[in-house]
Amino acid sequence: MLYERKSQSRKALFLVFLTNICYNSIMIYNIADLKVKINNKYSFTDKLCADYLSENQDSSDIEVTAGAEEIAKEKALSPNFSDGYIENICLYREICNQMPVRNRFLLHSAVVEFNGAAYAFLGRSGTGKSTHTGIWLKNLPSAKILNGDKPIIGYADGEFTVYGTPWQGKERLGYNGKAPLKGLCFLEQAKKNEIARLSPGQAAERLFVQILLPDDPEAVGKTLELCDELVKTVPSYLLKCDISDEAFEKSFAALTKGETT
Repeated sequence: MLYERKSQSRKALFLVFLTNICYNSIMIYNIADLKVKINNKYSFTDKLCADYLSENQDSSDIEVTAGAEEIAKEKALSPNFSDGYIENICLYREICNQMPVRNRFLLHSAVVEFNGAAYAFLGRSGTGKSTHTGIWLKNLPSAKILNGDKPIIGYADGEFTVYGTPWQGKERLGYNGKAPLKGLCFLEQAKKNEIARLSPGQAAERLFVQILLPDDPEAVGKTLELCDELVKTVPSYLLKCDISDEAFEKSFAALTKGETT
């Protein structure tokens, strides 16, 4: 038993070492139908983004790097995380800062793909997004988690699309894919399961706390424009729920059929 614990400890330390190897890497990845060139110093990002590596390494739409000062500031806020992890946070923030001018933005949510459509579940940390999407997967064997935490939302030709990204949350649930966004479901914990359709204004109030606002004022304005269009285009619901199958039945009926009874 003691030997097994020591072996597991060595393995954990080795994995930390692998993701914290320092070197210079410049690779292009396909993220949200854009070619993103990432300049990184640590291997953490290469491993995280491996499934998104572009076959064409010649040109890019976006180029990002994380400066030493930015990494140091983030490290001060999260001193227990590895340098590679901290760099990766900074890189994704910069990617998202450049998305709005390309009609895309980050939406903190867990997204289920079912029958070719995407449904986003939103709420404060600890509300139960992972639990509720897990109930969807239990009841719908063909359903999949498109992204468990930080998908990109894109807008083109009057339709919103959810893109999977390498940034999938601590459970690492998601895949490299995309699907049209057909519904938003805001979650609240409750003892009784109830669901109601939200007006665009009601949805907007809840949506704005789940987005990343860029540093650039022009990009902020564009993000807000996209969010305004989103709540006008995509049906939004408020689900007050527990962790039962009945909660799934309520959200499934509303999101796929528009039924709120």
